[in-house]
Amino acid sequence: MNLIETRGVYHAYKTPLGPLPVLSGLDLSIPESSFCAVVGPSGCGKSTLTRLIAGLLIPDQGEVWLDGERVKSPRKTVGMAFQNPVLLEWRNILENVILPLEIVAPSMPRKQRVARAMELLEMVGLLGFEHKRPSELSGGMRQRASLCRSIVHKPRVLIMDEPFGALDAFTREDLWQTMRDLRAAEPFTGVLITHDLRESVYLGDQVVVLSDRPARTQYVLDVKLPDKRPLDILYTPKVSDMLHDLRDQISIAQNRVEVA
Repeated sequence: MNLIETRGVYHAYKTPLGPLPVLSGLDLSIPESSFCAVVGPSGCGKSTLTRLIAGLLIPDQGEVWLDGERVKSPRKTVGMAFQNPVLLEWRNILENVILPLEIVAPSMPRKQRVARAMELLEMVGLLGFEHKRPSELSGGMRQRASLCRSIVHKPRVLIMDEPFGALDAFTREDLWQTMRDLRAAEPFTGVLITHDLRESVYLGDQVVVLSDRPARTQYVLDVKLPDKRPLDILYTPKVSDMLHDLRDQISIAQNRVEVA
């Protein structure tokens, strides 16, 4: 069953020179409980796609469907994580993580909110840091806290817009493994926007390549790797072939060559 579908989506931004088409005729299907990584040329509309799925934007033409309903407004069943963790400095890490529960589940007793947040913080290795302020943590630790906040309310869909892009290589790889473990423990459907092809293959069940702007779905790669993936699987011939395949597809998109 497909949890997320876009059907013939067209979207343009208004500019002083007229409409700037970003997406055009974009069709996409994401099965429930799967993890979809989206890659493509810079500026092709990847972030716009996530905002359409979340209901933060409405397409000019076409439809976006989530769990059998057409998306026309923001959904509480969607969590979002961004490149910048955007944690509130006047709240400690625990209070940052429970914030979505205060919004979407105001009647939930505080004891339950704290228990849920602490469960996630322990899962990502932040137990003992719950009373620290964001500025007291490293970039990687802040991003772990941000991931906890994005799934604390148990969303059906988790959308991530380059959440690891600003981190160093070692921290990024460590967080890939954290996300792998969160996926095993938390039942959500993931949509990841990334420029890192290794990241897309390591985390994704499928990798969608968008064409240059105005974007459409150019290519879909079924990853077919074990769910519990060791990091060194990225150095196997099978993954190397996938990465070459994806790189070729993005080169085609950047050169504006139609795929046969």
